[in-house]
Amino acid sequence: MTKPDPTDTAAAAFSASNSRYTILDRPRFNVKGVLGKWETLLALLFIVAFVINGALVPNFLDPYNLADGTFNFSEKALIALPMALLIICREIDISVAGILALSSVAMGLANQAGFPPATLLLVALATGTLCGALNGVLVTRFGLPAIVVTIGTVSLYRGLASVVLGDKAFTGYPQLMSDWGQGYFFDFIPREFIVLLVFAAVFAFVLHATRWGRRIYAIGNNPIAARFSGIEVNQYRLVLFMLTGAMAGLAAFLLTGRIGSTRPNIAMGWELEAITMVILGGVSIAGGAGTIGGVMLAVLTLGTVTYGLSLANIPGIYMTIVIGLLLLVTIALPRLLRGKKVAK
Repeated sequence: MTKPDPTDTAAAAFSASNSRYTILDRPRFNVKGVLGKWETLLALLFIVAFVINGALVPNFLDPYNLADGTFNFSEKALIALPMALLIICREIDISVAGILALSSVAMGLANQAGFPPATLLLVALATGTLCGALNGVLVTRFGLPAIVVTIGTVSLYRGLASVVLGDKAFTGYPQLMSDWGQGYFFDFIPREFIVLLVFAAVFAFVLHATRWGRRIYAIGNNPIAARFSGIEVNQYRLVLFMLTGAMAGLAAFLLTGRIGSTRPNIAMGWELEAITMVILGGVSIAGGAGTIGGVMLAVLTLGTVTYGLSLANIPGIYMTIVIGLLLLVTIALPRLLRGKKVAK
């Protein structure tokens, strides 16, 4: 072995001490960078909405009212979680509300046929997964644009549900569904909200701490490069469509148990609200960026705003206007900010 030359060591030390640049193992903590994050802005918006509602809306701060307010968004948020993964992957599913309606109808038919109560959840999950699989096959096997496919299938799924129901409604669901759709843990926290928190933790872990999640980001950033690197791009997309369908089936189980019936207009317009939660949460509509934490902050912010409006007896049409405006602003604002930076 040759001994290191002391002059080389001294030169390296001198060069390192006099270098204009420093290479760090991790970036330094930067307050300005933290405040500039979309999640931080969302957290501030949530606090502002909470404080304003608490000051202006009577009984808003009552703990039991706040707990019950989670019923308004828990099922929609369960759909928003897989939708976030799809949009990160440069895909989208407009048919989720139609899948939910068809899954609810499938449960109604199974219930009338005498299926055991515990199997109704399996019926909803299976129906949702099959609908998602059809979407995924049309997109991945035939190369059709996801937005076109799912605009078509939302009409298909809701049309099938309406044909089966006609002007009737399925009722008489078992107590098990009511226990999960309307029930509480510890007589205070809605079960639906706990289910949402559990799935949010699972989705966050998968997206941010596993190889599967890293590959979703890679596909969203550059699908062609991801394919050349050995990632089965179409397989991942198909699985995400099926997962979105399955979560819509789960939402159907909880929603049907909460309202106690299956109606032709069940979950009408929910696809817009789920997509708004995702985009408001900082998930890039162009793919490749976004976090589950941001989506959950958006869920809580929207839930706070809409629940405050409902307590103030504001008509539902105004809530739809607010959601539409938020969707437009969250899509347009990042592009406008990028345009200003380029102009400078």
